[in-house]
Amino acid sequence: MGPRLADIARHAGVSEATVSRVLNDKPGVGSDTRKAVLTALDVLGYERPARLRQRSAGLVGMVIPELENPVFPMFAQAAEGALAQRGYTPVLCTQTPGGISEDEYVELLLERNVSGILFVSGKHADTTASHERYQALVSRRLPIVLVNGYTESIPAAFISADDREAGRLAVNHLVALGHTRIGFTSGPERYVPVRRKLEGYHRALAEHGLDGDDLVQLSLFGVEGGHAAAGRLIERGVTAMVCGSDIMALGAIRAARQHGLRVPQDFSVVGYDDSQLIAFTDPPLTTVRQPVNAMAMAAVRALCDEIAGHSVSHAEYVFDPELVVRGSTAAAPATVPGPPASGSRLDVPSALRRDPQDVTPGV
Repeated sequence: MGPRLADIARHAGVSEATVSRVLNDKPGVGSDTRKAVLTALDVLGYERPARLRQRSAGLVGMVIPELENPVFPMFAQAAEGALAQRGYTPVLCTQTPGGISEDEYVELLLERNVSGILFVSGKHADTTASHERYQALVSRRLPIVLVNGYTESIPAAFISADDREAGRLAVNHLVALGHTRIGFTSGPERYVPVRRKLEGYHRALAEHGLDGDDLVQLSLFGVEGGHAAAGRLIERGVTAMVCGSDIMALGAIRAARQHGLRVPQDFSVVGYDDSQLIAFTDPPLTTVRQPVNAMAMAAVRALCDEIAGHSVSHAEYVFDPELVVRGSTAAAPATVPGPPASGSRLDVPSALRRDPQDVTPGV
């Protein structure tokens, strides 16, 4: 059944004649009135005539590591919305263990004549990986923007969270609570965000006259990596931990409980990202919030400006993180409790139990 002019006119607050002119794409209708009619058409569930449907300004590729870590879907959703508002159609490319690689995704995107590509925590974040793939894209004048991971060898716009500040915020919070044995865990050190968080951790400890050289346990990204690292650090007498991601922090809480420690009475944990549902864990996780929405908007803006032919600074734009204090941190215990061999276990959602590949950098 075709749209009823009377219903549309009543919803939009205009005459049926005006609705007819809009639907037939006739001139003589103001932009606000035209928008009101089209909105009424959408709200009432009528399909727009083909001539009135918004045409895509082009395809834009988004390459992200995986969807197991909730922060990556957050980035994808924010970026997709910003691209759609500018008329672009996003093409989401997510990597899985043993699946399509980043380079293979790029080839597929090039075959589809994308207008640009947004990379989130890609190979550009790996200091041991070749960056020729990105230099080749720049050489063919394809606009690219890279999120979380910086290198001077790639002439492109970079969007990053201030990982050094994230490490500093976490340590300062724990020191203020009286902790002096503060451990650190994250993914492999070859990733730029990991190195920067580690730098912030060491600098903050030094400012307080503390030493953390023997309290760093780098692991694999994911719940199991955080669990393994925390187990080793608990045996070294730490009373608190700084984790490179919320997912690793969940693993650290699980390890603490298996050692018979209460969180936060005996053992405090700080995560990173503030991904969705983290406020509802047991206990609610204290974390350093990554400004995902602001970073995604900036990345899309830079990419669209470059697609449009505008000059974009090939520099790194750094966004400030924010400490979010919840229930997983508390004052340091009067005495360091000895870790029993067994204890209770954190009930981690099944979707978070799989440990991502080593190649998946933390955001």
